[in-house]
Amino acid sequence: MLVIGLDPGLATTGYGLIAGDGQRLEMVDYGVLRTPAGAPLPERLVMLHDALAALLEQHKPSVAAVEELFFSTNAQTAMLVGQARGVLLLTVAQAGLEIAEYTPMQVKQAVTGYGGADKLQIQQMVRMLLGLEELPRPDDAADALAVAICQHHSARLGALLGD
Repeated sequence: MLVIGLDPGLATTGYGLIAGDGQRLEMVDYGVLRTPAGAPLPERLVMLHDALAALLEQHKPSVAAVEELFFSTNAQTAMLVGQARGVLLLTVAQAGLEIAEYTPMQVKQAVTGYGGADKLQIQQMVRMLLGLEELPRPDDAADALAVAICQHHSARLGALLGD
């Protein structure tokens, strides 16, 4: 199963692709999709859509996992991230992929075993689980890999339980 994990953001959206056979996980690709801060919002959303659509076409994942919006105290930032997240969900749905959504706490729990893990703990576990030589960078890409790992673990558990 090839999973794409997405960590939504307007300026920077993290993505991570992992393949797994039920036991072993392998990193396929990871990085970030960026939009320029000075561009008008509609153009940035189109750029995000086009970049993700190209990535989906290139890798052809079987499922997508998207992190749910962490409610920020800055309402304007939350709205912009929410708009970017909506574009990501639309793009994935247009590609015909199954979509799973996870809260930040669910992702932390799945990757580290602790829902209150910090960023460094998550990066270290992602590195270990995927057999990477270095911590994945930037943070958005590491978070996206963690979301993909969460989906893989969730799908594996569902298969074991007969869901």
